Amino acid sequence: MMYTEFISVEGLIRDAEKSIQKLDIYDEERPIGIQIFGAELDSMMQAAEIVEAANPEVLDINYGCPVKKVVCKLAGAGILKDIPKMVALTAAVVKSTSLPVTVKTRLGWDDDTIFIEEVVERLQDVGIKAISIHGRTRAQMYKGDADWSRIANAKANPRIHIPVFGNGDIDTPQKAKEYKDRYGVDGIMIGRASIGYPWIFREIKHYLATGNLLPPPTLTERMEAVRMHLQRSIEWKGDKIGVYEMRRHYTNYFKGLENIKFYRSKLVQEEDPATLFAILDEVEETYSREFYTVE
Repeated sequence: MMYTEFISVEGLIRDAEKSIQKLDIYDEERPIGIQIFGAELDSMMQAAEIVEAANPEVLDINYGCPVKKVVCKLAGAGILKDIPKMVALTAAVVKSTSLPVTVKTRLGWDDDTIFIEEVVERLQDVGIKAISIHGRTRAQMYKGDADWSRIANAKANPRIHIPVFGNGDIDTPQKAKEYKDRYGVDGIMIGRASIGYPWIFREIKHYLATGNLLPPPTLTERMEAVRMHLQRSIEWKGDKIGVYEMRRHYTNYFKGLENIKFYRSKLVQEEDPATLFAILDEVEETYSREFYTVE
């Protein structure tokens, strides 16, 4: 199942072009959840109605983003400093839509405020249908290891009947199976490991089904994916933003290729789409002549 990138409720209710555009849903993406973030009750309720009109399968609330510009508004992980408000906002959203409402959150604000078991209970009681928990506090950002034992405790609570999904540090099929078996979660949410490497999902599914590892994507598969990604990014967001937002993906698409730094530097500096596609052609031509191993 897919989720959109998170969308500001303030942008949605003010018809901000960038926010509205994120509501675009394509059939091949279904089932999909549209994820929103905000801190004002009225805005969250209005945004819920707008999201419902876009007809996703799920409305998801982000209470986990640790980025300063989100947190300073008491949105995202910022709401973890005010659990009663978090519960009230969630209850209001649930009442404002007929869509199933899910939540993404973190363990707590810091080590002294880890109340995730209570949070899951209270959010379940106001009507959410599932929760995804990132195994770090906001204070940790993305540092250190995610603590999945806390996620497991929330799942093991006999009062909890909604699905509990774990998130954080899953970047291999082996780790996905290990964590699934050890911590007993209902599912796993993956974010960073899929950036520039969408094959992570098929690799995990294959490993869970067979116990065998798939070979890594071929050079041809990588090139097809990166070209399609760049083309659709440009079509959807325009030349400037489409090119700019693509830059973060090249490193993972070409991870493991020897001496790729030269081409990667060209890709992240170039602004002209035609030139970018020409560089990609050069990459494929260069590496298709060589034998290489991706680790």
